[in-house]
Amino acid sequence: MRNKELLLIPGPTPVLDEIYDALASETRGHTDPRFVATFKNAIEQTKEMLQTDGEVYVVAGSGTLAMEMAIVNTVAEGEKILVISHGYFGDRFTPLAKAYGIEVDVLQSEWGKRVDAKLVEEVLATGSYKAVTVTHADTSTGVASDLETLIPLIKAAGALAIVDGVVATAAMEENMSKRYGNNPDHKIDIVLTGSQKAIGVPPGLAIIAFSKKALQARAELGQIRAYYADINNWRGVMDNPSTYFATPPVNLIYAYDTALKIVLDEGMDNRIARHVAYGKAVRAALREYGMHAIADESIAAPTLSCILYPDGVVDADFRAGLAKRGIIIAGSLAHLAGKAFRIGHMGNTTPEMLEQAIRQIGDVLQELGVQVNSEQAVTALKAELAVTVQ
Repeated sequence: MRNKELLLIPGPTPVLDEIYDALASETRGHTDPRFVATFKNAIEQTKEMLQTDGEVYVVAGSGTLAMEMAIVNTVAEGEKILVISHGYFGDRFTPLAKAYGIEVDVLQSEWGKRVDAKLVEEVLATGSYKAVTVTHADTSTGVASDLETLIPLIKAAGALAIVDGVVATAAMEENMSKRYGNNPDHKIDIVLTGSQKAIGVPPGLAIIAFSKKALQARAELGQIRAYYADINNWRGVMDNPSTYFATPPVNLIYAYDTALKIVLDEGMDNRIARHVAYGKAVRAALREYGMHAIADESIAAPTLSCILYPDGVVDADFRAGLAKRGIIIAGSLAHLAGKAFRIGHMGNTTPEMLEQAIRQIGDVLQELGVQVNSEQAVTALKAELAVTVQ
């Protein structure tokens, strides 16, 4: 890769040379037949990746826009949603929904833990919810949601299941054709994401997939309090990219189309297994340094980890030491700021990159006066990688 630094934050993530090359292609008009063909292919590849029976929308914007599109196109003012939150980004659905006059109830876990499924079932039984939001992996805590348990509960309650896949899509299973449990109607209704995480494209694309049931919910709403975020205004473009609503980010679409080909060529089963191995390997290696994830291994996300510092390690000094070596990690949010760091291990990252990071983390800890054994950490990393990554 031509990247000069190793970007191991929860997103953006490392970009492959092929994707950079696509991004640097000559900019064409958004109605040029050559661009139209690329955009159409990207839309079809998005449908293939998510296996939706409905439609997808790929627009200029961030994952936050995709969150907004999910809510405003399915839930009317005065209706209720339930937010299942495992951290900062789950919480963001609350002010977003309230901005549109939507009533919100929240089930919020202690950071590093999951919301109890029995509590979810009890709350769903007490109210009439139009939709329930679930953050598949929360970027602030590294907690992965249990869709196998939650989707049947949500669907049995008659609500739409909205999955925030910003830090999960293309790395964790989000098959919208999959039946959860025994009921054939128990499926995910909406998956929303962004381009810059496990898909491995620079930031700038909001991506969202609607099931047929979610599209029906949009149809029943009629006029909504949105313009750019209204999927009806984008439908013509997604059906025929030569038509116009708003100018698409031409070069980002080139890059996205290339990235999706890489994702699909690897195969989703292989890709999911690779990310599981990466997450376990990184956390095993860091435990050798006395560093532990706030999420138990049984609920930890494959795509990123939130890691507590050993006593005496100053956050700013640690991250600055790594940055001098070209390794970029992220600080933590809210009450964990200064107490933990976040490290991404998703998308186009490789075992070689992870080994480099683990060695450099060991070197920085030694500089900060923490006695560690880098070789033991690397051995732990390789042992976990060998289990799944061939």
